[in-house]
Amino acid sequence: MELSASPRLLNSPTLLMLLRPKVGIRVPQIPSSPFHLHRSVLSVKLSDRMEFKRTVNCASSSQGNGSPVVTSSNASGPRVGEVKRVTKETNVSVKINLDGSGIADSSTGIPFLDHMLDQLSSHGLFDVHVRATGDIHIDDHHTNEDVALAIGSALLNALGDRKGIYRFGDFSAPLDEALIHVSLDLSGRPHLSYDLEIPTERVGTYDTQLVEHFFQSLVNTSGMTLHIRQLSGKNSHHIIEATFKAFARALRQATECDPRRLGTVPSSKGVLSRS
Repeated sequence: MELSASPRLLNSPTLLMLLRPKVGIRVPQIPSSPFHLHRSVLSVKLSDRMEFKRTVNCASSSQGNGSPVVTSSNASGPRVGEVKRVTKETNVSVKINLDGSGIADSSTGIPFLDHMLDQLSSHGLFDVHVRATGDIHIDDHHTNEDVALAIGSALLNALGDRKGIYRFGDFSAPLDEALIHVSLDLSGRPHLSYDLEIPTERVGTYDTQLVEHFFQSLVNTSGMTLHIRQLSGKNSHHIIEATFKAFARALRQATECDPRRLGTVPSSKGVLSRS
């Protein structure tokens, strides 16, 4: 049997619509990421002109074999906190990378404080960048305080919700005759117990009373419980330097990612926040 159609029928708009091939658009399925990403980057500007940039912390996932993988919650980089603090007395900027390699780059106008910040970076394996100018023609008090406040704030922001970290750190550091013990908890509750007996009023031009004030300021903004104990020591420089070294190693322990934690908050309450 032979079928035929007239030219008029073939040119019919109705028939042409029936014969026109259907064109579909395929939307590829985007597989869900195996990583649970927390808040990525948060910028906050406060009324007192302290500015923050936050990159939050440890997350985890399971591979096909069930093994946990611990990574930064920001897939593009490590845990970083940046702070700029400007007052009538000082101008301070701080950047700290908790997952760094110990790069120290500090200039505060206070040589001994720069030396101590180098210890924090070197022994904590943090990348620490500090720039500060202040009224050191009066004394070092305001600059010492505001640098510590900014470092504590940068640490607070780099830690984020504190998921996946060890939380606790404990270390004793010797330096010749000096031996200092530091124990800390990234609990969100600021507290300082300080027990150093520094025999001289100054190391170089640095007032040794400012050591306690530095750690109190850092504790206040970071939400950290910090205990510092002097087990032995006679030389002021050795006592202070051993304190910063022990603090750096304890903080390194506390901020590192616990592979068994699987990205959860290290607290039975399920949350760690600064009071």
